[in-house]
Amino acid sequence: LPLAALLLLSPARAARQARRPNVVLILTDDQDVCLGGMTPLKKTNALIAQMGITFVNAYVPSALCCPSRASILTGKYPHNHHVVNNTLEGNCSSKLWQKIQEPYTFPALLKAMCGYQTFFAGKYLNEYGAEDAGGVGHVPPGWSFWYALEKNSKYYNYTLSVNGKARRHGENYSVDYLTDVLANMSLDFLEYKSNFEPFFMMIATPAPHSPWTPAPQYTKSFQNVSAPRNSNFNIHGKNKHWLIRQAKTPMTNSSIQFLDDAYRKRWQTLLSVDDLIEKLVKKLEVNGELDNTYIFYTSDNGFHTGQFSLPIDKRQLYEFDIKVPLLVRGPGIKPNQTNKMLVANIDLGPTILDIAGYDLNKTQMDGMSLLPLLRGEKNVTWRSDFLVEYQGEGYNGSDPTCPGLGPGVTHCFPDCVCEDSYNNTYACVRTLSASWDLQYCEFDDREVFVEVYNLTADPHQINNIAKTIDQEILEKMNYRLMMLQSCSGATCRTPGVFDPGYRFDPRLMFSNHGLRARRFSAQFL
Repeated sequence: LPLAALLLLSPARAARQARRPNVVLILTDDQDVCLGGMTPLKKTNALIAQMGITFVNAYVPSALCCPSRASILTGKYPHNHHVVNNTLEGNCSSKLWQKIQEPYTFPALLKAMCGYQTFFAGKYLNEYGAEDAGGVGHVPPGWSFWYALEKNSKYYNYTLSVNGKARRHGENYSVDYLTDVLANMSLDFLEYKSNFEPFFMMIATPAPHSPWTPAPQYTKSFQNVSAPRNSNFNIHGKNKHWLIRQAKTPMTNSSIQFLDDAYRKRWQTLLSVDDLIEKLVKKLEVNGELDNTYIFYTSDNGFHTGQFSLPIDKRQLYEFDIKVPLLVRGPGIKPNQTNKMLVANIDLGPTILDIAGYDLNKTQMDGMSLLPLLRGEKNVTWRSDFLVEYQGEGYNGSDPTCPGLGPGVTHCFPDCVCEDSYNNTYACVRTLSASWDLQYCEFDDREVFVEVYNLTADPHQINNIAKTIDQEILEKMNYRLMMLQSCSGATCRTPGVFDPGYRFDPRLMFSNHGLRARRFSAQFL
């Protein structure tokens, strides 16, 4: 409602408006959960996790910044929002994205249909601000207050779009360190916002993304910390896709030193996020708004540091890259809970709209509202699987660092270990049911390579069991994958392979998706 209209509201109506819950979403950049990424966040753990619920099986459908962020905003899988990687050509903040998807993001609906004042601060999408897509003058629909970073994460020497006007920042810690700038802008919003409307805030920090620049007071923290040496660290990814097999094992001493240093600096940058959370919660408390505010804390993807001898990156199909932290506190959420349900970042939009009272049947979202789980409702029917999909980035030319590897590879390290390629294109069904903890993946390459992992027996995904698992399970997973890859809205929420309501007709494999199923069958069944 316009401010003038709100001022004319009766006190009772104004109180009703004010009583609707507020929502804060904190989104970190590249923060893992499998390799200890939450360990430095002591205050966040105390103020959110211990005061609410931790989802221990929270995932992203694409382990890369732009597709993942698009999934959060739209509540859709990548095949429905069409953001496939971090490039303009991959639809990252492109004109097409702006025209087709941005008007229907959950913040746009919150503002237009639910009367929320909305605030964004931080990294939006990797190509946001690109000249070919409207520059920083473009303010997406749905935001009352817009403080968005141009392009990718930085800590100093960056440009912000302040409601469509460029503001340049330098390298003076006290006024320019981005995580602290976001904290201060958030506190200002909470100080000066309207008290007649509920609010939604999205704060997207650069941490712990490269270049891993800590605040000066934290540069000496965690001096004795190094990347975890778990059972898939610095081993050869045998029986895996060629991109994983090409990684040199053992890694060089310089690679290990580099990844240990990166791991330590990532933790250092997160200490400023921890400070941000503390300031935010204290301000909400002082304002008398904490008890009526949901706070969500999550990341856009995981990360790896040396797993299968890949030095550092994300974008792979394994748990360390697709699993993320998800903590929530708020009205009606009991403290210190953990929830094992399979949840995904496509659920955040539907959940926040549900909190605001919006009818989810009016949306085209693929995700599910977490509100019944947050409230601790019993006998909730929930999913047992979800889709992971990624389209590899690669170029026609060879990488100048590693010409011997030929065209199509990218993100290569000096010792010619490459983290991505154009045919690092895959789709997976990640299943978590009462009887199975399974991941089934197909690559779209000449090998039609398949990887299958039983995470009950093999939590670090070392042994690919594609050639030994029961053939009937393979057929069912192949068909389920094809169904999910073409799903939209409610069809993305149909029963999984191990659910009681699942129906499988092998004949459909050869009518609906003939060529692909036959290629797969000839190769592996």
